Amino acid sequence: MAGPLDDAIADPKSYANEDTYHRVFAQLRREDPVHWTEPAGYRPFWTVSKHADIMEVERQNDLFLNEPRTVLSPIDIERKVAEAMGEGGMVFRTLVSMDNPDHRGYRNMTHAYFMPPNVRKLEAGVNALARQYVDRMVGMNGACDFVKDVGVWYPLRVIMQILGVPPEDEPLMLKLTQENFGPQDPDSEGDGTNLDTQQKLFAYFRNVLQDRRRNPTDDVASVVANATINGEPISEFEALSYYVIIAVAGHDTTSSTTTGGLLALLQNPDQMDKLRRQPELLGSAVDEMLRWVTPVKHFFRTATQDYVLNGKKIAKGDNLMMCYWSGNRDEDVFDDPFAFRIDRSPNRHLAFGYGAHLCLGQHLAKLEIKALFAEILARIEHIELAGEPAWTEASFVSGLKRMPIRYTLRQQAA
Repeated sequence: MAGPLDDAIADPKSYANEDTYHRVFAQLRREDPVHWTEPAGYRPFWTVSKHADIMEVERQNDLFLNEPRTVLSPIDIERKVAEAMGEGGMVFRTLVSMDNPDHRGYRNMTHAYFMPPNVRKLEAGVNALARQYVDRMVGMNGACDFVKDVGVWYPLRVIMQILGVPPEDEPLMLKLTQENFGPQDPDSEGDGTNLDTQQKLFAYFRNVLQDRRRNPTDDVASVVANATINGEPISEFEALSYYVIIAVAGHDTTSSTTTGGLLALLQNPDQMDKLRRQPELLGSAVDEMLRWVTPVKHFFRTATQDYVLNGKKIAKGDNLMMCYWSGNRDEDVFDDPFAFRIDRSPNRHLAFGYGAHLCLGQHLAKLEIKALFAEILARIEHIELAGEPAWTEASFVSGLKRMPIRYTLRQQAA
């Protein structure tokens, strides 16, 4: 039977209000950490809210599968997708929905590209883009919306360069990303199903795919276009899906961490002061931003057999919602978890997931965030909020959508 707690777990508005979310999930961690959830308008599932329980599920990727239910979606949207795609059909088929052996094979396609040795080759270009976007701040007369003017564009440019997308096409990519991840947000222009968004993204990347097959380069788009899986060329559908996940997930989550991380520093000026005094803490500060923001709020897993998790009997076929933001505030894992500490150590956050599905782009994301904050700290003297920030109403991937700020430049940056 649905109740207020269950409805709050599923409601996208809960994810746009930090106080609401953390109040709900603190109660769950305390009273019912593996909670049978029956929200109105959604198929039921288990809500897994504690760090240790999330890790227990994630490390057993043979017992808990990504398919067929990957993320939380209302029943009416699921029905529309099923009608359009066929029962069991998918809008996209990407690493986040795959299980082994497919997951292993498709992940290995680009694994080397996103590992530290190759990411280090991208560092000079990323640093140059960080300077370019702080140049934009410098030229805006001491005020901007950090989300709309800097936060969304900088990581987008990084990932679009990797995919070979020209700058003039970035507004389209940004619009389609926001429709994809925030279909229930009032500001979204999507229909909630992502079907129209998929068609537009596929139409765009079909040209990229065809070009890289004819004229391969050393970019990741060429790696995907010319990959073979089990001795056969990758299918068009799965190649296009791969482009989409790199394009949309590869920048939106980094944007959310960057903007949310700056907000955390503004709301905790002692930590901003510490970071200015001790810039060598920037690496650990980035990890704390990731813990604090946790841009990917959940993924689902489906049990392949009966299982007991933290005393609860999970039945074969049951769905489990891995609540990473809640796990990253777990009082049993993090000392004073609601304090933002740039020198937190250890910091065993789950912002990149855990186990076989650990985020492939984590090293690139950290490099980008660190580069931008290094540039901001070197050139911006003081920053403060100039209005109320606002968050996207989305239960899957979410972050700030507005954050007006005022700032003064360091003398040499003026």
